[in-house]
Amino acid sequence: MSRRRRTSAPDDIVDAVALLPWWAGGLLAVVFYVVLHYFASQPVNMTPTPAQMGDVVGQTMIRTLATIGQYALPFLCLVGAAASAWRRRERRQLLAQAVSASSAASALDGMSWQQFERLVGEAFRLQGYQVIETGGGGADGGVDLVLTRAGEKHLVQCKQWRAFKVGVDVVRELYGVMAAKGAAGGFVVTSGRFTDEAVAFAQGRNVRLLDGPKLHGLLQQARHAAAPGVRTTKPSAVAGVAPMPDCPVCSRPMARRMARKGSNAGRNFWGCTAYPTCKGTRPIADGASG
Repeated sequence: MSRRRRTSAPDDIVDAVALLPWWAGGLLAVVFYVVLHYFASQPVNMTPTPAQMGDVVGQTMIRTLATIGQYALPFLCLVGAAASAWRRRERRQLLAQAVSASSAASALDGMSWQQFERLVGEAFRLQGYQVIETGGGGADGGVDLVLTRAGEKHLVQCKQWRAFKVGVDVVRELYGVMAAKGAAGGFVVTSGRFTDEAVAFAQGRNVRLLDGPKLHGLLQQARHAAAPGVRTTKPSAVAGVAPMPDCPVCSRPMARRMARKGSNAGRNFWGCTAYPTCKGTRPIADGASG
């Protein structure tokens, strides 16, 4: 989804801070104020010699910028922190609304693409991933979410296409971006369906396709994981997709990988997320769901 818009520097600062937890935005506001207030309070030599004029001009400019910035930057950080808190509240409400619906179609009906992406991001966040919302488009190849866990990076494309199916071109595009960015895996998530060609292309590759029903199951699983006192033994399991096994050597979670060399080049296998410290592997059965 290519949806870039022109923004100003203050907008970019607010958007960047809004990606952080709200408390991190508040902490940044305090740090910026303390640092910039220090520079704004520094005295300037009012009787410089001709040789000192250049230094005095530079000090005056720094002091002027710091005087303005000591209030402007903390304010923008606080706005970003408020936006972060609001988005977190909205994501929880979207998740509760989606889980309480009787079906995927009724759960996702009427959502904007922004709400759809935040809902998907919240579902993965509750599965134990760190989630960065990129907004899609631009140089990231249309990637909407970047997931990180145990040192592994996964890319997500969200397609809120209820009226028609997601084709193989979308899956190929994500697979190419994954290879370019060195991602361990990827997800294409849609509120609708996938074509047979898309499903066939994903088979045997580290790309997982989540259609409307599977997404609804993932949301229910995420809500269960978020319930007080509930601990899931496999937080990485995704509805409709085989869960990641434990390493036979060190019992850490495993990630889907592809062999690059040797007689098994091009074939997928489970590799330990602690690699290269641990080199435990497990085979993936032919025809396993992608």
